[in-house]
Amino acid sequence: MLEAKNLAFGFPGRTVGRDVSFSLAAGEAMCVLGPNGGGKTTLFRTLLGLLPAHGGEVIVEGEPLASLSRAEIARRVGYVPQGQAGYFAYTVLEVVLMGRTAHLSAFATPGERDRRIAANALESLGIGHLAARPVTQVSGGERQLALVARALAQEPRLLIMDEPTANLDFGNQVRVLQSVSSLAASGISILFATHDPDHAFLAAHRALLLAEGRVVAMGAPAEVIRSDTLERLYNVKVAVVPVGAGHTCLPALGR
Repeated sequence: MLEAKNLAFGFPGRTVGRDVSFSLAAGEAMCVLGPNGGGKTTLFRTLLGLLPAHGGEVIVEGEPLASLSRAEIARRVGYVPQGQAGYFAYTVLEVVLMGRTAHLSAFATPGERDRRIAANALESLGIGHLAARPVTQVSGGERQLALVARALAQEPRLLIMDEPTANLDFGNQVRVLQSVSSLAASGISILFATHDPDHAFLAAHRALLLAEGRVVAMGAPAEVIRSDTLERLYNVKVAVVPVGAGHTCLPALGR
């Protein structure tokens, strides 16, 4: 579904990452972990074609990203940005309908089929009852789920999510992670970033650890999320502790 080949990325006049290579299969969820300023968002913007690659290549469904139009990319790849406040009182359904623009011609308005797809996206995430509510009047977690629904309304086969749990309370973080797991189980490929290593254990098949724009480790979460790799990423002592069928990460606080 998605492949990065020796990718270098950054901004005009400044490269922030190099030699990043990975592939993402259909129905696979991969978590990208790394510190602030480590290059996660810049990498994602390059994978979306919003920033030109400084080297290497991005392949989407077997085709070079550079050969695809913006409309073609939008029909294949959904994007969930970091949590954002709602500034205009669009209804939740109207926000989700915006995802259908990838399938509409210029100046066209959404039809009955578009509304049905948007409503189904809301129902699939358990927030169909919010359809008529202004997005400015729902919780942060509900707004984030609405952004996921907007991306799903594009009917993408690949979903890129930039810190989808940022600034959410514990319950809403769990709901977003549940949506990641269920969407991957339905066959959608998902690449998501987070600051919490526990999220990789909960919702990802593989983890990619990124620091200073380079891959530190990549593989199954239980194999690559270790005390030494977390210390390399965040410069803090961390114990990775088995809990039930999974793991949790406990930092050592100085006294």
